[in-house]
Amino acid sequence: MDESPWLVRGVKEWIWVISSEKYSLFHAGDTRSRAELEYLLGQSFSGVLSYDDFSIYNGYPVVAQQKCLAHLRQNFHQVTRLKQPHQKALGETFFSLIDEAFTQHRQWRETHEASAYASWAEFFKVRVKQAISTWSAKADHVAGLLLKSLRDKSHQWRYFLDHPQVPPDNNRAERSLRLALTKRKVAGGSRSWSGFRRLATLLSVIQSCRAQGRSVLDLFRRWRSKCGSYIAFLGSSYAFSRIISHSYL
Repeated sequence: MDESPWLVRGVKEWIWVISSEKYSLFHAGDTRSRAELEYLLGQSFSGVLSYDDFSIYNGYPVVAQQKCLAHLRQNFHQVTRLKQPHQKALGETFFSLIDEAFTQHRQWRETHEASAYASWAEFFKVRVKQAISTWSAKADHVAGLLLKSLRDKSHQWRYFLDHPQVPPDNNRAERSLRLALTKRKVAGGSRSWSGFRRLATLLSVIQSCRAQGRSVLDLFRRWRSKCGSYIAFLGSSYAFSRIISHSYL
C-alpha cells in the first residue's frame, strides 16, 4: 500500500493505491490519514499489509505487517552521511545487513530452497539483535530512532524472514503508483474532484490489466459495449466492483 500527493485545483490531495499480485486499486483521497486507510480496508484487515514506515499504519489491526526495508535502507544511507562520531560506521553496518537480506530473499525467489533460507534467517535475526545492542549507545538521535524501531517493532520489519512469500519491501505498490506520478509530472494534477476520481478508476483498470497480462484496449472495447461510453463507465461505481475480478477481466 502506498500514497502520494496529488493536486486538485491547486490544492494538495492524496492518491492512494492498494496492490497485490493480480490487481491495483487506486483511491482519490483528500487526506493522508487513518480515515482513508479505514475507508479502503475497513476497521481491520485479515491479511498481511506491506507499507512504508508512515505513522498512520502503526497500530492498525492486521494479521501481520511488513514495513518496507528499502525505505529503511535509505534512512541508514542518510545516517552514513552524518558528521557525528560513529554514525558513518553505524549506518554502514545496517546498510550492509539490509543489502544481505535483499540478496538472500532474491535467491530464495529464484531457488525456493526453504531450508537454506530458514537457516540463514535464524542466524540473521541474531546478528541484527547483536548489532542493535552494539550500536545503540553510540547512536545519535536520528540513528537512535531507527534502532528503536528495529528493536521495538522487530516483528513488523522481519516478517519476511519467516514468510518469504511476503516481499521485504513495498515495491509492488510503488511501481503501480509510478504511472500516476508520471501523469502528475505531465499534467500537474486534476482540474476537478470528478476528474480525480475518474483518473483513479482509470489507473486501477490499467494497472490491474498489466498485473494480469490483459489488454487494456480489448477490455475497454468490451466495457464500452456495456456502458455506452468510457466516461460513463469511469464515473460509475460499477467500475470499482469489476476491476478486481480476475474472471471478468
